[in-house]
Amino acid sequence: MTAPTSSTVLAFPPKASTKTASSQEKIWSKAVVANGYAGIPSILIQAQSRLGLTAMQFNILVQLLDYYRDPHRAPFPSRAELGRRIGVKPKTIQTNMRQLEQAGLVRREMRKTAAGDWASNIYHLDGLVERVKKLEPEFTEARKEREAGRARVSTPVGRRRS
Repeated sequence: MTAPTSSTVLAFPPKASTKTASSQEKIWSKAVVANGYAGIPSILIQAQSRLGLTAMQFNILVQLLDYYRDPHRAPFPSRAELGRRIGVKPKTIQTNMRQLEQAGLVRREMRKTAAGDWASNIYHLDGLVERVKKLEPEFTEARKEREAGRARVSTPVGRRRS
């Protein structure tokens, strides 16, 4: 004899979320970060002057980095779009972009649409990436020296190593 079957389906209990908020979500909120987040290396920020970047050029690079989400796809915003974001005319973007190109930080590539019309430029940031990478050993050494200095002053005098 078989037992009668029931047509009642029991739902699984809801899973408790185990994902903790990232540090950026804690600072800005999850809703803000969900709208996009651009990674700007601290070395780039701290070495702005050493790289010879004006405030406008730095702002343009940050805007390009906001579009740069895939290492295999260089950003290609229009000068007009960059100008709208920053609050300047496209000519200002063009002039500063030319200077960034002359400095070897950006390489512009002209782009055509499928119809053969000229479209916005593609902006390759390989030069910028390489320059920042070359600065890394110096910044790493400085960080290690700061950490060693903090360790020295936080260690009691009788326990310090020379």
